[in-house]
Amino acid sequence: MAFGTRIGRLVAGVALGLVLTVGGAAAQGVLHRGNGAEPETLDPHKSTGESDGFIQLDLFEGLITIDAAGRHIPGAAESWSASADGLTYTFKLRENGRWSDGTPVTADDFVFSWRRLVDPRTGSRYAYYLWTVKNAEKVSRGQLPPDQMGVAAPDPRTFVVTLERPTAIFLAGLQHRSTYPVSRASLARHGDDFVKPGNLVSNGAYRLAESVPQGHVKLVKNPHFHDAGNVRLEAVYYYPTENRDTEMKRFRSGELHMTYDIPINQIGWLKANMADELKIAPFFSTYFYAMNMTREPWASNPKLRKALSLALDREVIATKVTQIGELPAYSLVPPGTQGYDYKAAQPEWAGWTQAQRDAEAKRLVAEAGYGPGGKPLEFELLYNTNENYKKVAIATASMWQQKLGAKVTLTNMEWKVFLQTRGRKAYKDMIRVGWIGDYDDANTFVGLFRSTLGEQNHSGFKDPAVDDLLLRAETERDPEARRKLLTEAELKVLDAAPIIPIYHYVSHSLVSKKVRGWQPNLVNQHPTRFLSLAE
Repeated sequence: MAFGTRIGRLVAGVALGLVLTVGGAAAQGVLHRGNGAEPETLDPHKSTGESDGFIQLDLFEGLITIDAAGRHIPGAAESWSASADGLTYTFKLRENGRWSDGTPVTADDFVFSWRRLVDPRTGSRYAYYLWTVKNAEKVSRGQLPPDQMGVAAPDPRTFVVTLERPTAIFLAGLQHRSTYPVSRASLARHGDDFVKPGNLVSNGAYRLAESVPQGHVKLVKNPHFHDAGNVRLEAVYYYPTENRDTEMKRFRSGELHMTYDIPINQIGWLKANMADELKIAPFFSTYFYAMNMTREPWASNPKLRKALSLALDREVIATKVTQIGELPAYSLVPPGTQGYDYKAAQPEWAGWTQAQRDAEAKRLVAEAGYGPGGKPLEFELLYNTNENYKKVAIATASMWQQKLGAKVTLTNMEWKVFLQTRGRKAYKDMIRVGWIGDYDDANTFVGLFRSTLGEQNHSGFKDPAVDDLLLRAETERDPEARRKLLTEAELKVLDAAPIIPIYHYVSHSLVSKKVRGWQPNLVNQHPTRFLSLAE
């Protein structure tokens, strides 16, 4: 899952309403959350941003969902089973599962929704997520009609999925938004406008009440949700914001119960003065730069790509620039990933001193024909508008200039346009990526480099050997053999250097002492249904 930010302004009337609401007795049932970027879309089959995902987690429920600690629990399905050969999964839907309009959630809804996700007419950047289902990839490529996908509804409460091959990660991925159901009736009635307030029919703990561009998204409790009796908050507001200092001020003034992020330059003050409300925890995410492998000079110049990666002093960035506790990254898959050996996936040069890396970077740049006596090293680094990302970009550009004589143009872009530019590989040279694992497995990171992936393969990297390793890992049932296949694939990607890993994230936000039920977790997802506010 990719993420970023976009500016959001609270008009005076909304800001006043926040203060009055949070400060008064009636406010205890209304949660106010900072939410990073302006939502790209609330259509779960078309969105990719983190901010969209937080809202959709409240609005929708997949077959499997997560609890307050980020653990997988039954969602729209109350139970499931797999055939002995691992090819067929049967899900039993809840008898009391209901859409927000009171109509039953049925197996046909999932058949329709999963077909819609992979249908090329939908244009989903996450269509590949269900390619493990029989014929799904062929449907995505227009080779078969959607009704040939391996999904069926023998009765209203039974959803049957047939896979192309046994797949170790199939169940783990089913909490992801791309697998959420959408209301066929609402979509037929409203077309693309089905996601608008008054039109959107959802099956989660909340339903959509308001959506004000650059203002807020308001959700209210869904009385038809199967666990509505345990949902304590009557409403939740999500506010887009870019300026972290402004967001922190709103939190301190009582306008927000939770922030999306914190300003880097305030971390010392926050640790000293707001330690009880400052939440920092390991996060299943990596920050990296991707080079456009569909364009020159990147496509045919591995020495240049590797030189830029070597010359980047990650220790300085993590300790002097971000300063929040991030771990310098020399590989892609974060430490702590279930069933993965982080140390085994480190490239050889990860153990070198920075001086050794710098010397090798200078040698490689010269061999690539750049630098003194060669071609000028000039390129553009694109990032989405955000002060924190800007600081990292300035630091990296300075390192490349000082060590390699590079002239780097820094360009920022509004979030929605940025996503489109990155997905289409329309950026000139290099672009920022922050990738959050969609499930606790190395495949959700290494799998980004499958040549057939499309828009989510941010660099456009292609290597048949990596494709083969990933396919073998997908079907391998022995955990140790599977780990070795994924490790080999990651090391091949790192050696080719289409990306420059920079650091592994930690989650960092401010959470009011009034909030109850908030738990740190690796995926940094906190469904509102499990939260409440103290009196």
